[in-house]
Amino acid sequence: MATLPETGYLRLPQIIGNRKTNTPPIIPVCKSTWYNGIKEGRYPKPVRISKASIAWKVEDIRQLVENMEVVA
Repeated sequence: MATLPETGYLRLPQIIGNRKTNTPPIIPVCKSTWYNGIKEGRYPKPVRISKASIAWKVEDIRQLVENMEVVA
């Protein structure tokens, strides 16, 4: 699993991985599963960082990973 920074934001390829750039996934799901999970409330909502860009708070992703480890 990728190492998360202490604070900041992550873009979607950093979370679900990217085969083209060999970015390992933090949460290994496809893009459609990720967005369905947001709609269903399983995954955190994104933050708009510019007019055309969204990202997720590192703290939210870290909490999600910790919760997933407790369940597993």
